Order: sequence, then C-alpha cells, then structure tokens
Amino acid sequence: MEWKKLLSAKRWGHEDKSPRDTDEARSQFQIDYDRLIFSSPFRRLQNKTQVFPLPGSVFVHNRLTHSLEVASVGRSLGRIFYNQTKKDNPNIDIEVPLMSEVGNIVAAAALAHDLGNPAFGHSGEAAISRYFTNGEGKVYLDQLTEEQKKDFTHFEGNANAIRILTHPFEGKGNGAYALTYATLAAIGKYPCESILGHQKPLLHRKKYGFFQSEKEIFRKIAAELGMLSDSESPLGYFRHPLSYLVEAADDICYGIIDLEDAHRLQILSFDEVKGLLLPLCNSDKLEERLQNDLEDDDAKVGLLRAKAISTLIGECSRIFYQEQAAILSGTFNQSLTDALPEHLLNAWKTIEQISIEKIYNYQSVIAKEVSGYKVMAGLLEEFVPALVNNDTHYYKKLVKLIPKQFHTEKEDLYSRVQSVLDFVSGMTDLYAVELYGKIKGISFPSVT
Repeated sequence: MEWKKLLSAKRWGHEDKSPRDTDEARSQFQIDYDRLIFSSPFRRLQNKTQVFPLPGSVFVHNRLTHSLEVASVGRSLGRIFYNQTKKDNPNIDIEVPLMSEVGNIVAAAALAHDLGNPAFGHSGEAAISRYFTNGEGKVYLDQLTEEQKKDFTHFEGNANAIRILTHPFEGKGNGAYALTYATLAAIGKYPCESILGHQKPLLHRKKYGFFQSEKEIFRKIAAELGMLSDSESPLGYFRHPLSYLVEAADDICYGIIDLEDAHRLQILSFDEVKGLLLPLCNSDKLEERLQNDLEDDDAKVGLLRAKAISTLIGECSRIFYQEQAAILSGTFNQSLTDALPEHLLNAWKTIEQISIEKIYNYQSVIAKEVSGYKVMAGLLEEFVPALVNNDTHYYKKLVKLIPKQFHTEKEDLYSRVQSVLDFVSGMTDLYAVELYGKIKGISFPSVT
C-alpha cells in the first residue's frame, strides 16, 4: 500500500466535488472531526455505558468521554509518526502532500470508533446477537443468506459505525456524513465481511468491519485507497495502516483509564493502582513526587495515568514507525500494544488480567450487563415482528414509535430487520430502559 493513495481526502457521496482551498481554517480531516463531534450519534454516546453503570454520584467515563480521550491520544500517535517521518525524510510533504494530516485523520477516526456500539456496552452487542441465535429472532434466519445471517447472529458495533456514517437514512439526505475516504477506512479495524470474521489468529479478522448492506461501499473505498485484498469472495482486506493507531489509542485509553475509574469507585485501592501503573512510567523521580508533592490519592492516580499513557504513546508510535513496511504490506499481524518491549508488555498484560478479574466482573458491571440483555431482547421482541409483519393493530401502533429515519421502502426481510437494528442500536441506555418500560407496561407514559 502507498501513503499517497491511502491518505485520500475524497469525500463519500461527494466524489465529484473538489476539496476546498487549503488556506481555510480547517483541513479536510479537521472537518471530518468537527462533523463527527457535532453529530447526533456522537452526542448520544454521553449516555452509553463504557464499563461502569451510568449515572452515579461518582462520575466515571462514558462512551463520549472515552471517545474524546481516544481521539486525543490518537492525534498524538499520528503526529509523532509524522514528525519522525519528516525528520528522516525532509521531502515527505512534497512526496506525500497530506502526510502532515495523519494525526488529524487518526483523531477523527478515533472519535467515531465507538459510534456504532449499542447501549449497555458489549453486552448490548451480545444481546442483539443472542436474539437471533437463541431468541425469537431465530425464526427469520431461514429466509436469509449465510452472509446476512452472520450480520445478525454476530452483530458488530464496528460494522454498525460504517453503516451509520455512509447509509442514507430516510429524510437525512443521501450524502450521509460525507467523511473522507481515509477517515472511513481508518475506522475499519476489521475490514472484512461477517462471514470472514472471528478468525482470531488473524488480527484484521478478529471481528468484522461492514455488513452486507455496506459491502459495495467498502469495496469502493478500498479500491480508491489501494488497500490490499486478502479475499475477493467473500470480501476481505488487510487493514488501512492508520487503523493500527486508532486501535492503539483505544487500547491505551481503556486499559489505563478503567483503573482510574475503578479507584474512584473504590474497587481498587491506591496501592493496587500504583503497583499496576508504576512499571509503565518512565520517570526516576515519580515515587518522590508521589510522596512529597501530592497528598490526594486521586491526584496521584491522575499523575500515574498521565505518565503511563505518555510512555505507551511513545512506544506505540515508535513501533508503528519501525514496522511501517510490514504494516503497508499487510504482514504485521499483531496490535501495537502486543508488540511492546517485554518489560512493558508484562506490565500491560498484568493490567489486562486484573481488569478482567476485578473490574469487568465487578457486581454492578455484571448487573448492568444482565439488565441490558433483558432490555435489548425485549425491544427486539416487540419491534422486529412489528416492522417485518405490520399486519395487526398492535404492530401498526408499534411501528409508529419508530422514527421516520429508520423506516425503509425495501420489502426484503434483511432490510426490514436491519431498520429495527438501526433504531434499537442507536438508543442510549436511558432511552432504551424507558422505552422498554413503556411498551412492556412496566411504566405508563405521560402526556407531554
């Protein structure tokens, strides 16, 4: 793959329009960032679970604050890579005119990386999948192709993000968000269709990156950018290189900041967090600062978090630069955090292990996941048959609760079910719970 092609500023849905003059206030990729940050799907992330239940008396991260932090780390990773490239090749801006925009591309893609995730964290994805594998949705599978079945039985937030950003929802205009091809491709960590996904030894196929409905869209994007194909039919590609930086930014943020949230919620003690983060902090005098300059434990954890993130940003950007040839050829088959030097990798894996044992299996986290299963399944049990059949008075009333943008003129089962998934997966935690209560008769709606 070649950087000059990979960094295309061509916009989805507006391919015939020339980019604006470069002397304006914002570059093409900064425009991507701004369009995302002002969008409704991004705003709704403020009421979607990251790890811990929302809201609470102690404010912890939600999907929105997490995404902002990932974008910040991603920008740094991209900028360091560009600075090193410029240092070693002073002519890079002439050879690849948009190379200086790498940080902005990664920041925009990082901002959107969780846009397609449903309510209740990863349990929301699992609940949607379970509805089709073990729930009432199983009756529809015989009417679908194998590829379409996989889209539903292994519902994937990554693929849903690409759909949100490219699909012409009813009444919303046909251009969707008109993001640049480079940003869209950098979002796609798993650039293959669902039938190729979940092959864990292959990094670019651990999950999948687009539904059947967006298959031709991604094919067009990949062709424009010169992404390497690893399978023509079914469709799959090696990653766009910048998706490695988006992934690293995400890994760094949730890996480190989940510890900070756990400390605030008194799940982990200060000494536990200090023991986990200190090995990642390249600072000889940090212990002295913690003892003499700071009294508040939250401030101490904040300092450790900042130092650890700084170390990981430096190391991951170094690895990305050094492994550039393998990444461009599609032969680099591990995440940047998995390629850390041994002493840092050991510390990183310890954090991962403790997070699984003490944070992700904490009682309130599990309770939220179980509740999410019930709510998501309950919504699908009502709305899927309503939109698919729409043949009773009750179903017709339910369909009226689905906003116009999620309706479709298509008659095939796949498209109709997908319209319901667009509606349900876009809900915030709070809205999903409230709507579930109303349609199940648990709470009675007020007239406002």
